[in-house]
Amino acid sequence: MKYIVLLVLLASATSIIYGFNIKEENPKGGNKFIGAGTVGLFLVAMPLFLIKESKGKDMKDYMLTRENIKKMQEKEEKNAENQ
Repeated sequence: MKYIVLLVLLASATSIIYGFNIKEENPKGGNKFIGAGTVGLFLVAMPLFLIKESKGKDMKDYMLTRENIKKMQEKEEKNAENQ
């Protein structure tokens, strides 16, 4: 998965750079390459990266619930006492 994300990232960056290079000679073709690179970057590479990184993590730990708010408040009180 790591290599797939890297491959999509490199292909997208290459497409964007190539699009800017040919934009003066062929504006429509340049815009297509720039657009394809942007789509690849934000709609393919980023979700794949997020899926890879969030695998095995519990989403409850990152949600703002009453339990998590109480835990944060307890940590702040302990840090205030140490200073």
